[in-house]
Amino acid sequence: MKKKIALVAGGYTGESVVSMKSAQTVFQHIDKNKYDVFRIIIDNESWRYIDMSDQIFPIDRNDFSVTIDSNKIKFDAAFIIIHGTPGEDGKLQGYFDMIGMPYTSCDAATSAITMNKAYTKSVIDGIEDVNMAKSMQLFKEQGYSADQVLKGLQLPVFVKPNNGGSSLGMSKVKEASELQLALDKAFEVDSQVIVEEFIDGREFTIGIYKVDGKVNVLPCTEIVSSKEFFDYEAKYTTGVTNEITPGRMTEKEKARVEGAMLKIYNRLNCKGVVRIDYILHHDNNLMYVLEVNTVPGQSQNSIIPQQVRAAGMSMTDFYGAIIEEALKK
Repeated sequence: MKKKIALVAGGYTGESVVSMKSAQTVFQHIDKNKYDVFRIIIDNESWRYIDMSDQIFPIDRNDFSVTIDSNKIKFDAAFIIIHGTPGEDGKLQGYFDMIGMPYTSCDAATSAITMNKAYTKSVIDGIEDVNMAKSMQLFKEQGYSADQVLKGLQLPVFVKPNNGGSSLGMSKVKEASELQLALDKAFEVDSQVIVEEFIDGREFTIGIYKVDGKVNVLPCTEIVSSKEFFDYEAKYTTGVTNEITPGRMTEKEKARVEGAMLKIYNRLNCKGVVRIDYILHHDNNLMYVLEVNTVPGQSQNSIIPQQVRAAGMSMTDFYGAIIEEALKK
């Protein structure tokens, strides 16, 4: 009998648009001969199942089930593809843990930590070959000012919402006169903001996933953007960024990076597929970790599908392996 998989997309933030595109890719490639896939949308409007005829059925939040023609359907596992809250910050994982629903992503604790860039830096600090830019964490309720940042950090800096992905609300600041506007922009997206000193180097991102107890590292992708930095437009607009997979690294660099990535994955107790962004410094070639994404994008323009293909795998086999790993929980 085929397993019933809830493909859960949407979310409560602007990243829901990206989530829906990711869900399309995942739905397209999951093996329908092995799994019955149900498209579930969670957003500010409702929790609902949408069938192939676009009929809508409400989700019973007591047990995450759906009733169709008096037939109550419960799912064997959830494939979480929500970027941001509630699918990447641990909220949905905590709910699934309480009702006993297996899922494909990291657990609630890991998801909550990695969603917070500053907390992630604290957890992975001290891992061999892992460096992080000097940074400052600001809280909206405690007040903030450009002068406060300029006393502790050197320009240029990146200003980012502390919780979230897709680079929404992110700015690169070169001049002191630009900093207050960048802080205000980031605080429109989140109540916490992280400001990091700029690292001059080559930018990369790499996927890591666990199957049958073994952690596997995918080929890295080098990011060469025509923009100043890898922002929302650069990530999701075709032609703005040149993404080279596998990225241009020496064998020595590759071995050093992959070893560090395995340690980060294990230190954070990750599960499923995650993507870690990093920079190799131009001057000293040290690796600086930028952030850890526990629900990386899977849309046509996303990086993980590129890396899976570069590894010689089909997307169908890859998603099948991720689902089977979740079903073991």
